[in-house]
Amino acid sequence: MRHCSWPKSATRPKIERVPIYLDHAATSPMPAEVLDVYTAELARRANPSALHAVGQAARMRIEQAREDIADAVGAATSSEVIFTSGGTEADNFALKGLYLARNGGSFDAPARPRVLTSTIEHHAILDSVEWLETQGAEVVSLDVDAEGRLDLDAALAELRREPERTAVISIMAANNEIGTIQPIAEIGAAAKELGVPFHIDAVQALGQIPLDFAALGATAMTITAHKIGGPVGIGALLLDRAAAPAPILHGGGQERGVRSGTLDVAGAVAFAKAVELSTGDLEHRAAGFTALRDRLIDGIESTIDGARLSGRRGRGRLPANAHFTFTGCEGDSLLFGLDARGLATSTGSACSAGVSRPSHVLLACGMDEDTARSAQRFSLGHDTIEAEVDALLEVLPAVVDQARRAGMVSATPRWMQGAS
Repeated sequence: MRHCSWPKSATRPKIERVPIYLDHAATSPMPAEVLDVYTAELARRANPSALHAVGQAARMRIEQAREDIADAVGAATSSEVIFTSGGTEADNFALKGLYLARNGGSFDAPARPRVLTSTIEHHAILDSVEWLETQGAEVVSLDVDAEGRLDLDAALAELRREPERTAVISIMAANNEIGTIQPIAEIGAAAKELGVPFHIDAVQALGQIPLDFAALGATAMTITAHKIGGPVGIGALLLDRAAAPAPILHGGGQERGVRSGTLDVAGAVAFAKAVELSTGDLEHRAAGFTALRDRLIDGIESTIDGARLSGRRGRGRLPANAHFTFTGCEGDSLLFGLDARGLATSTGSACSAGVSRPSHVLLACGMDEDTARSAQRFSLGHDTIEAEVDALLEVLPAVVDQARRAGMVSATPRWMQGAS
C-alpha cells in the first residue's frame, strides 16, 4: 500500500484558525472540557463488548454516557439511547427501520405504505424517503408557509386521513437553514393517539430549545454531537422502549440489535460531556444566543437595503440562527467575500456543499430561484462574542455591495462589459 507524505523539500501548508467563526450550525468547535475528556478516553484501549476487566470498565463508561444523555433529553430509560455514527445514520435507521417494521419486515405489498414528512427536511430524511418511494412507499409531502413553519392543520388532517395505512411521520424540531421551530408537540400528540410512529430530527434543536423525548410522544428522535461541540462521528437515535425497527445493519447485535458495530467509547463520553455543557443551563445559554442573534438581525436590517430575514422572528426561531437573503447577490459571492475578511459563514446546509443549486428549503417557502440563491446563514455558538457580531456588521455592507456589483457584471452580456 502506498502512503502519501509531504516531500522533505516541500513546505507543509499552515492551517490557521478562522478568526471569526459563524457557522456553528454546520459544526461547532469543541470546548476545552469536551476535548479533555475525549483525548483522555482516546488514550485508553478497550472494546466495551470484551469480557475482561478493561473491556467491562469501558462498558461502564459508555453506559454512564448513555445515562447522562438520556437524562438530558427526557428519555424514560438509558436503553432508549442508541448510539450511531451521527445524524444521517440515525435518520436512515429511523425512517427505513420503522417503515419495514410496520410492513412485516418486507417491501413487498406493504400494508402501510404511507410516509409523511415536510418539504423542508434535511436531505438525510428527504433522500431516505425518496429511496423508500422506489421500494413502494407512498410519500406525502407536507407544506410549510412563507416562514418555513409546517401547516399544522393540513398536516394533522393528512395524518388522520389514513392512519391505518401510514407507516411513519417524520418532522424536524427546527430547520437547519432558516431556524424555524416546528410544532412537534402537537404532531406527537396526534400521532400517539392514532398509533402512528413519529420521528423527530432534533439535530439543530439540541442545546438551543428544550427537548423532552417522553413528553413529545415521539417514537424516535435524532441527535448528534458535532452540532453542540462534540466530536464528528458520534450521534444517537432516541428510540422508545416499545419500538422495534427492523435493523438496517447486521452484525454483532449491539444497541438493541438496531445498530450493530463496535461502540465508540471516546465519542460517547465526549458526546455526553457536550450534551451536559449545552443543556445544563439551557435557559441562560438560549438567552445569550438570543441577545446576540437579535443584535445581528437588527444591525443587518438597519444598515443593508434589500436584506430580508428568512424564517420566523423571536421565539419562533432557533436562538442561535440568523438567515438572510440579499437582493441582487449570489450567496457564494457573499460567502467568499466574508471569508476573505476572516469570517466563516454559510449559504445553507453544509451537507449540500459543492452543489450549485438553490436551497430546497427556501423554494418550499415560496421564494424564487434568484432570491433563494442570495442566502447567507449566520449561526452562533458557545464561543461567539458580541465583538464578533459587531465585526460582521462592520464589513457586511461592503461585502454585499461588492457582491451586487459582481452580479451586475455577470448579468451583462460579454460584448457590453468593456463598452464605455
